[in-house]
Amino acid sequence: MSTIKFHQDLIVFQKSFEVAMVIYELSKYFPKEERYSLTDQIRRSSRSVSANISEAWGKRKYEKSFIAKLTDSEGEARESQTWLQFALACEYINDDQFNNLNNQYNQIIGMLVNMMSQSEKWCSFSPLNQEEK
Repeated sequence: MSTIKFHQDLIVFQKSFEVAMVIYELSKYFPKEERYSLTDQIRRSSRSVSANISEAWGKRKYEKSFIAKLTDSEGEARESQTWLQFALACEYINDDQFNNLNNQYNQIIGMLVNMMSQSEKWCSFSPLNQEEK
């Protein structure tokens, strides 16, 4: 694991940010009647994935808080997948767009789960890391 100083250095953050921006661009073309429902919901949940990763990074001094924020991030990623399913069913996005974004979220979720299962490696102030110093 290379040295990571900022949450923006995390590949999972970078991927989640990219996906949120793709969703933002696609959602510009959703019908106006979806503005206060599907469009807002999918934009909020997709952005929350990255935001919760940022918060988790800031709380890594406390391992349980770190895991809790990553859990929130995972939940937001899964919510985004659900909104993508609605967008596909309503024919606002095509099969290729859905499959690409859904697969990217599956990768992001996998990365988050790995981070949670190895939280002691990420939490610079955990007892394990204190003993190694």
